[in-house]
Amino acid sequence: MLTEYTEGPKLSVVIPALNEEEGIADIVKRILATEKGLKSVGIGGLEVIVVDDGSVDETARIVEDMMGVRLVKHPVNRGYGAAIKTGFNSAKGDFLAFLDADSTYPPEWLAELCRVMIEERADVVIGSRRSGSESSMPPVRRLGNLIWASLVTVLGGQKVQDPASGMRILRRNSLSKLYPLPDGLNFTPVMSTRALHERLKVVEVPIPYRERSGRSKLSVVRDGIRFLKTILWTALQYNPARVLELVGFGAFSLAGLIGVLLVVARLKGITMLGPLGVAAMFTGLVTGVGGVSLFSLGISFNYLVAIFHSRPIRQTSLVASMLGPSPERHFGWVGACLGTVGLMLGSASLLLGLYGWEITRLWLWLLGSACFLLVGLQLTLFWALIQVLETVRVRETQIGEELIGMGAVVAAPHARTAVSGSGLH
Repeated sequence: MLTEYTEGPKLSVVIPALNEEEGIADIVKRILATEKGLKSVGIGGLEVIVVDDGSVDETARIVEDMMGVRLVKHPVNRGYGAAIKTGFNSAKGDFLAFLDADSTYPPEWLAELCRVMIEERADVVIGSRRSGSESSMPPVRRLGNLIWASLVTVLGGQKVQDPASGMRILRRNSLSKLYPLPDGLNFTPVMSTRALHERLKVVEVPIPYRERSGRSKLSVVRDGIRFLKTILWTALQYNPARVLELVGFGAFSLAGLIGVLLVVARLKGITMLGPLGVAAMFTGLVTGVGGVSLFSLGISFNYLVAIFHSRPIRQTSLVASMLGPSPERHFGWVGACLGTVGLMLGSASLLLGLYGWEITRLWLWLLGSACFLLVGLQLTLFWALIQVLETVRVRETQIGEELIGMGAVVAAPHARTAVSGSGLH
């Protein structure tokens, strides 16, 4: 039930609950007690929704006996994120909030989060456990949150302190940009990652945090791996270059280092390689070619993503910023130059071999020839692919511009005919 008391945006608070009979009544009462604070910041109504996610204890019965709260049931457990999405579907408020049922997050801070939402015109306001307020988060969870925060910050291009916080408020009209979201505990980090890439305004507000008494439903290892996978996959859906260019540039840098060491060894007269030398040579060739492939694929994928989302390409990786806003425009001539160098090295090695040079004197130059030829070919092919993708990306815009131009040309003769006709009368 939505209780309205003043003009202003209405707030719906969703509480996902799974076997929370010990604390559900307390958290609901504390949320209902925030009405005065919510009024003071301009909230015009409050709705509290508990989504029972297949509990096998007395959670649902306790909520049914309480006034001022609405109960929605899942017949079976569907997951943390699924419960929140069910609550959102049932909510009537302009602002949608959620927090856990175990009283780890303080509902007394809902008014402050709403104030920030209104005054700063934010799309998502997150109650941050890592922004300076008192927090009893265990060290292992702190370390995990630091890792996720650093990862989301690098991939999203905006500093985030607590991407996995389970207390936040968002505008209802932001859901179309935030969805789809997962059904599990990785609901919150994926929401944070998607919000940044959708260019929503995200603001974090420091809140106190009390660790849950008893066993947490979060598995540090299993859910940590799930968080990592979903954050990376979500980022890849928006800005593949951010991920692939960093990995590719790192691999290519390693190949360059190995190449320098091999040249130094050759200049010192070393012509025979032991097991470690052969392994280094193999690693250098694989990381060199693979690194260029990943780097180029990242940029190519960004063109595909731009076509899908119908918006400009986001080349926002750290590597791209060092090489310029559009490093792909150099792929053609760089690929041609590297291919030429590789062909010259290979031809020279062949001629020297025909004149009697042993393979011990030629292996380094043959390796360099193969590496330059493969990298040059890859860059040339990716340059051609990107030209095709760019043509497809701008095609709709060009069609629209030319049709508008055609309309103007067609309209002009009609106008002249009308004028001349009026003169005959």
